[in-house]
Amino acid sequence: MYPEDYRYSTEHEWAKREDGRVRVGITRFAADRLTDVVYVELPAVGTQVQFMQPFGVVESVKAASDLYAPVSGRVVEVNERLREHPELVNEDPHGQGWMIVVEAEDPSELERLLDADAYRRHIGEA
Repeated sequence: MYPEDYRYSTEHEWAKREDGRVRVGITRFAADRLTDVVYVELPAVGTQVQFMQPFGVVESVKAASDLYAPVSGRVVEVNERLREHPELVNEDPHGQGWMIVVEAEDPSELERLLDADAYRRHIGEA
């Protein structure tokens, strides 16, 4: 359920390396806890994000939650499909429900995140 090649934050974001860039979304655990996502607020392309600082908000019928950047850098891509189809976050959080792509300033920040095994332990699924 949690891809082995991703890194995970304790705040339930995932990060996937892609040739110097990092694709970011929220984990299945977070999507399941939020239940029905109805809105996702994401930054514009070109926005600078900072390691473990908020970059957006995901809203569900239950609550609104901040999204935290798992790496510092410049946003180079935003998943525009989420504007009209926020339910993709629930349906496919580790795939089509991705949120942003960041051109990482310091890719070594990813090493500060959890691997899949550590994340499963963190959420009590190990």
